[in-house]
Amino acid sequence: MESVSSNGVDPGARSAVEVGVGPLAPDQVVAVARGGAGVRLGEDALAAIDRARAVVEGLAAADTPAYGVSTGFGALATRHIPTEMRARLQRSLVRSHAAGSGPEIEREVVRALMLLRLSTLATGRTGVRRETAALLAGLLHHGITPVVREHGSLGCSGDLAPLSHCALALMGEGEVRDASGTLMPAADALAAAGLEPVELAAKEGLALINGTDGMLGMLVLALHDLRVLLRTADVAAAMSVEGLLGTDRVFAPELQAIRPHPGQADSAANLVRLLAGSGVVASHRTPDCTRVQDAYSLRCAPQVHGAARDTADHAARVASWELASAVDNPVVVEDRVESNGNFHGAPVAYVLDFLAIPVADVASMSERRTDRFLDRARNHGLPPFLADDPGVDSGLMIAQYTQAAVVSELKRLAVPASVDSIPSSAMQEDHVSMGWGAARKLRRAVDGLARVVAIEVMTAARALDLRAAALGVSPSPATGAVVDLLRSSGVAGPGPDRHLSPEIETCVDLVRSRAVLAAATSVIGDLA
Repeated sequence: MESVSSNGVDPGARSAVEVGVGPLAPDQVVAVARGGAGVRLGEDALAAIDRARAVVEGLAAADTPAYGVSTGFGALATRHIPTEMRARLQRSLVRSHAAGSGPEIEREVVRALMLLRLSTLATGRTGVRRETAALLAGLLHHGITPVVREHGSLGCSGDLAPLSHCALALMGEGEVRDASGTLMPAADALAAAGLEPVELAAKEGLALINGTDGMLGMLVLALHDLRVLLRTADVAAAMSVEGLLGTDRVFAPELQAIRPHPGQADSAANLVRLLAGSGVVASHRTPDCTRVQDAYSLRCAPQVHGAARDTADHAARVASWELASAVDNPVVVEDRVESNGNFHGAPVAYVLDFLAIPVADVASMSERRTDRFLDRARNHGLPPFLADDPGVDSGLMIAQYTQAAVVSELKRLAVPASVDSIPSSAMQEDHVSMGWGAARKLRRAVDGLARVVAIEVMTAARALDLRAAALGVSPSPATGAVVDLLRSSGVAGPGPDRHLSPEIETCVDLVRSRAVLAAATSVIGDLA
């Protein structure tokens, strides 16, 4: 087999994210989890790992029992394990805890939780050997992804079952997918990459599985996506304000300043810039305009989109604290090992649940704007359902149904998971966070928000085309660039009914890929 260097990377391998004693940045997590970046352990991490391992080995040789080193776990912690049984103890722990069930978790989530577990190992607080940490880095670097199942984590002690499936692969057991996505036994994938499985030593089993890494990884990924989606929601709202003949005056900075929420100010500033130069808005900014004020879904967009931003900022602060944490139990503190409760997922679970609320609300407001376009009593002169020949054609009627179905699901997903707790481990773990469940539903909610915003963009683009034809006016340069993007991507403008689902999916892809946001910002620069 090929040799693996002490940092877990093939000699001469590609550039990689260095995992050291300090915290990873969110962008590094995304680069490894989603972008497939490689990984290496820093020299500071290797030194810290060696120091902590010496403490564990000293305790393992002592006559006095030490939890997690020479005892059983959880409700079985009172049993002292003799030296000759401790390797079996570690194997048994990992095998028994790799008890997940259901469909496979996404590759990016598994890579995120592996990276974050490696980051904790690198702090020198867990007591693993450097070869064990190096092998985890090697799996990430070679794109080997253990099969982790949907169900099994209660979020306390951390994400035990998901992390156990990853630890199992380090032992050369269980199933993995290689870099090409092929399902195979872990032993075969390790051999193909020139990696040797490890036999876990004292304390290593616990160190590999006792963390909040799964829920934290999903939080970091969700925040990364929400930063894009909330800006894209501003783009969609601007298109709707134009298409529904709304006013941009309510977004003026002096009005936002008297309610100084930072997210609101950012969203309103985005709307002002997105609507600058709009011929549609200017066309009804005349003395004979009798409209007093727009509906809440138009007028209050900065208040809702801004509050969502502020919520995301709070969640990001929590994520930054957790990224700087060494979550394990017990932990190495100077020359001893101490039991603690840092594995409890409540801090992460709360913000995962919190984020699901603004996701649902931003989507709800987006759906309301879409619905206004389709109702001839409220759309200010547009054809019913934006249909070519209303009655013969249904236009975008059912696209709004799809939005409504997703929004309804998002409201269900906004019900918090972290208020639930089911005791486990013979009442030793008598309160759990359910943070994994909160993370799983947030991922589904973020996906739903992208779909809802995409349908609003598609609807507003059709309305702007109809306004241009009827009034002879053009949208703003920024929103016009989005309309042009849709048309050049196969999402056709007004006309007789056609198969809508492919066009909706194209719009969803354009939103997810940042293409909609990029089209607008290519004209006016980055949005706040």
